[in-house]
Amino acid sequence: MSVLCYNKGCGERFDPENNPDDACTYHPGVPVFHDALKGWSCCKRRTTDFSDFLSIAGCTKGPHNKEKPPEPIKPEVKSSGEKRDVDGPKPKYNETIIQAPKPVECIQRPSSDEPMSRLQQKVSASLQQALEKLKLSENTPDKKDEEGDDIKIGTSCKNGGCTKTFNGPESDEEVCSFHAGVPIFHEGMKYWSCCKRKTSDFNTFLSQEGCSKGKHLWRKKDTGKKVVPCRFDWHQTGSHVTITVYAKNSIPELSYVDGNSTILDVHIIFDGDKEFEQKIILWGVIDASKSTMNMMAAKIEIMLKKAEPVSWGRLDLPPVTSPPKEKEKKKESDSEDEDDD
Repeated sequence: MSVLCYNKGCGERFDPENNPDDACTYHPGVPVFHDALKGWSCCKRRTTDFSDFLSIAGCTKGPHNKEKPPEPIKPEVKSSGEKRDVDGPKPKYNETIIQAPKPVECIQRPSSDEPMSRLQQKVSASLQQALEKLKLSENTPDKKDEEGDDIKIGTSCKNGGCTKTFNGPESDEEVCSFHAGVPIFHEGMKYWSCCKRKTSDFNTFLSQEGCSKGKHLWRKKDTGKKVVPCRFDWHQTGSHVTITVYAKNSIPELSYVDGNSTILDVHIIFDGDKEFEQKIILWGVIDASKSTMNMMAAKIEIMLKKAEPVSWGRLDLPPVTSPPKEKEKKKESDSEDEDDD
């Protein structure tokens, strides 16, 4: 008589008397769902489609298992020990009391004019090794061809989102459609900060038409340090908010993050001559004294300690739209009175 195998990812029926050690192909780990990706903790394959996740073949061989896994333990609910009066009517159900967690007292948002303090900096060993290799390569003589004024045929446009290439002087007369913002990848969605047309497909993101018009940029100007946009992302836990800035080979001596309870001032020098600056008015309140700046070879993680354990709706506060000033209102009213005269 065949029985059902309860190994994860198997679900086949088998004969208990004929169950060799390699009869079952299953997953010994647990399902993992994170950032729209689905997979198993025991193997590295990930997919965004749930049907594909269910069809992922097992990564481990072993015998079939006929024992059903135990059901999760339900939390115990304590009943009230109060006794009812004998003369009173008896309820038709058992009364239970479930205590809700005590609410956390919200703190008042501090002023943005608080003094700024520099976040503690931690440099990883991988970044130190990468910077040492760069110093050695700079000491060796490197022969570089001098760039002429002529633009080579096939040079791609440096504007973000533009896929055009230089085919001759006539290419300068074309109108360039590009994105003036920076690419953002957050929680499985991909979009440009300037137009925010979100999509989960990377090819669709690359094919989005630019939202700004202008001239092609065939060669970037080299003027010392280049202030460039840098891709960054963020996520949160119950106690921390982590901002990840994807800047390679950042220089610890020239990079820093200043902040107070509600504002961050990020300044990073990376890849030798590239400079990234960003001022963030935070959505929530942090403890700057317990926040750190962790510098690695391929990225920088700014770990912010929450002042209160609440979930943030977003990373930064939206810009405040100021109402029309009283002077402008008076001018409008005066002009209306003159028209009436």
